[in-house]
Amino acid sequence: MPGSEDRYAISRIDLPASGTHGWQVRLARGGRRFTKFFSDARYAGPASALEAAKAYRDRLIERLPEPERSGAAGKLTRRNVSGVVGVSRIVVRMASGARYEFWQATWSSEPGVRKRVKFSIARYGEEQAFELACEARREAEDA
Repeated sequence: MPGSEDRYAISRIDLPASGTHGWQVRLARGGRRFTKFFSDARYAGPASALEAAKAYRDRLIERLPEPERSGAAGKLTRRNVSGVVGVSRIVVRMASGARYEFWQATWSSEPGVRKRVKFSIARYGEEQAFELACEARREAEDA
């Protein structure tokens, strides 16, 4: 279980146009979603609102079952046609009617940083572009 000092399942919400400032707890377990907002104004500032959000999150985690792992990683699904995590087949249609198809590998090199590399199907062919994307993904994960 995450420690009470981290921000697991807690996001900062700042919407100046509507005067909304606070912390939101969001968890999903067993197909149910749990969401609660902790306003800075109600809790006398962001620090107190964050502490209230953490306390709520920790109580919620204690009473809910552990998240279920579907085991779907790497399986073909509507959202994963490659069967390889982080490797996607992309089709881009331009306003001019041109169509670009490529295999793309994506990964996170560090928290908050998304990296990607694309391999053109027109240049490499379907199979080689896919293999290159898979290789790029493996190398990125090993780095």
